[in-house]
Amino acid sequence: MPKMMAIFWFNSTTIQFDACLLQMFAIHSLSGMESTVLLAMAFDRYVAICHPLRHATVLTLPRVTKIGMAAVVRGAALMAPLPVFIKQLPFCRSNILSHSYCLHQDVMKLACADIHVNVIYGLIVIISAIGLDSVLISLSYLLILKTVLGLTREAQTKAFGTCVSHVCAVFIFYVPFIGLSMVHRFGKRQDSLLPVIMANTYLLVPPVLNPIVYGVKTKEIRQRILRLFHVTTLTSDP
Repeated sequence: MPKMMAIFWFNSTTIQFDACLLQMFAIHSLSGMESTVLLAMAFDRYVAICHPLRHATVLTLPRVTKIGMAAVVRGAALMAPLPVFIKQLPFCRSNILSHSYCLHQDVMKLACADIHVNVIYGLIVIISAIGLDSVLISLSYLLILKTVLGLTREAQTKAFGTCVSHVCAVFIFYVPFIGLSMVHRFGKRQDSLLPVIMANTYLLVPPVLNPIVYGVKTKEIRQRILRLFHVTTLTSDP
């Protein structure tokens, strides 16, 4: 993020190779951690709705701490080989990236050597992390939906209200990620701006929208926003 701001504000369009690798590792590992956190939140919703009496005993503080540590270790461990593989490649072509930050798919295309190892490992990471997490999240919501359909109307409304913010966060994270992966793997035009737009959307949109998604459910925040718009409307009226 700091480097992207430097590019947009000060036209600082250069980055050291090692700094690029560090940035790549940070972005991809944090994405893996976020995917794990979304999976953990889906499990929390499942226990809260399908087994409400066991929620306090299943999701204890030590267990939640272990889940958080597992998310960090998993994200870092899965993404650590990416900069190592890139470091082994020779670069004798252009050193100009098409994105405003270092993305594994973008950097490896600049190498003048065989990149099949990078491609295969990247695919393994996507399937074992993002793919597996999205399948488990979908499964948890299928079980939640099965339970909710047997509840009263009032209980259904409360259950859907509990899940709606998490569902929005899941879509905000996974849709740009899947779109970016599809564009990089199946896009043919090298000069297309679509990968750049998708990459910036994937990196910038979720952090911007997540506070809104989770904050709008808070009564105090919602009332403050409505009051702000009300004051703005009164001020703008002649």
